[in-house]
Amino acid sequence: MSALKRFFVDKIEDTTELVGEEFEHAKNVLRIGVGAEVILLDNSGKEYTAVVAAVEKKRMVLNVVRCEVGTREAETDVYLLFGYLKNADKNEFIVQKAVELGVKKIGVFSSEYSSAYMNQNKLERLNKVSKEAAKQCLRAVAPEVVYFDTLAEAFSSAREYENKLFACEFATESKCDVGALDGSTAIVIGSEGGFSREEEELANGEGFASVTLGKRILRAETAAIALTSVVMFAVGELR
Repeated sequence: MSALKRFFVDKIEDTTELVGEEFEHAKNVLRIGVGAEVILLDNSGKEYTAVVAAVEKKRMVLNVVRCEVGTREAETDVYLLFGYLKNADKNEFIVQKAVELGVKKIGVFSSEYSSAYMNQNKLERLNKVSKEAAKQCLRAVAPEVVYFDTLAEAFSSAREYENKLFACEFATESKCDVGALDGSTAIVIGSEGGFSREEEELANGEGFASVTLGKRILRAETAAIALTSVVMFAVGELR
């Protein structure tokens, strides 16, 4: 039996309406009709089982019959920060895979060697990708994707994390044992151009430990998912 279809809504009550893109997808793509059971999500970590009571021209009316706490969320808070890339598909790939791996927060930033620019439409698209990925992997929470104009702002957003990793292609050795991590962890990955020496100094001053990902130079999107995977395994989320 396949899992119930999942939809994000802003507010869930005993009788809840599904509108907008989620409604269009439910009605026109999935062909969900009256009497069908679905899961409603409001990003609280809870999953609401609901039954479709009516399908109208621009909305679907659902009656909530059960509420449970989602069981797919990671116990450890892992935060991925990555430099915005020129190729939109690669940014979406990073967000999609990071959500599947269980990160709780995603930040995108501009840095010295960045050559791509963010706008509101692009940010909204990344947040949509986060929601779609959360539904696909049965999470109850879609991490919000936030944007920082500067690397310094990105660093500041991770100030409270116990472990802070700065992936640097010119680092000759890792300043911490990534395989032995324990506790909340923030990860910083650069854009296609990487980081400057000055940015590494800034990172170190903010408490980030420079880490290497081996002898080979990885593409930015590969580095983001590779390090996130190692961290999630180290903190016990992939075991």
